[in-house]
Amino acid sequence: MEFRLGLACLLSSAALAAAADRHIVFERDQAVWIANLDGTAEKKVADGIFPAISPDGTRVAFTSVTESGTSSTRQIAVIDLATNRVNRLKDVPTDNSYYPSWSPDGTRLLFTLRVHEVWDLALIKPDGSEFRTLKKGSPDRVTFYSPCWAPDGKSIFCQDMTTVFQLGLDGAVINQWNVEKVIPNGNMSGDGRINVSPDGKLLLLSIDMGEEANRKNWDGPVPALWTFEMATQKAVRVTPASLFGWDGCWMDDENILFLSQTANETTASINRISITGRNFKRLIGNARMPGVSP
Repeated sequence: MEFRLGLACLLSSAALAAAADRHIVFERDQAVWIANLDGTAEKKVADGIFPAISPDGTRVAFTSVTESGTSSTRQIAVIDLATNRVNRLKDVPTDNSYYPSWSPDGTRLLFTLRVHEVWDLALIKPDGSEFRTLKKGSPDRVTFYSPCWAPDGKSIFCQDMTTVFQLGLDGAVINQWNVEKVIPNGNMSGDGRINVSPDGKLLLLSIDMGEEANRKNWDGPVPALWTFEMATQKAVRVTPASLFGWDGCWMDDENILFLSQTANETTASINRISITGRNFKRLIGNARMPGVSP
């Protein structure tokens, strides 16, 4: 009996330690911040936007913005959280790069970049080596937005505001889903985020709904979060019409982080909720672009 109790305590302590080691990364006032998984111990780590924390939680990739007169240079950068050393990835053929996303094994970054007035998708190692274009854009079509990895690292997801795509690492289309067909009365914007559940079964989609906002200080469509099961093509709304929710990411297979803003707030906050719409909790105020380490 004593052995079993000791083992149970050991396992419980290990689980708590693992949870304590996980962090939320987010953007606030053009800067990158991290916090504990429960939203405590907020800390600014770098100036920049579009943060993404590495799978092992030791580094954060983001877009570093340097202003020069009326122009701006936007580079993908990586900060080592232990040393605070920032490495700006300069071997990229543009000064306009955004939205880094870590591969599941932490060896590559997926991001968007603007080359010759067209937006492409590209891959690069976190040390700045082995840059290559994954998918070239085209002047006569909409940009691919919101790139993210599949959990097995063998494909990626993105969207062009009307269609969600699954692409191979050679840029070939594996699957595609028309947003209006799978989510009636819904569409996506260039800011519409895609995130894949850890088990690879569900997409979490940030959708603009064709609904009346009925809110005095809100200009635009009602934002809502939906899950989309790829195998069955079944879509389920996570946030009700009364809860404006967007920019979601998975914490685990049952819970998500997302942004929301009440009628009385002037800035968005990071919140937690289950995909069944339960256990809502506000975690971090005045924040955007949440991400979480596995």
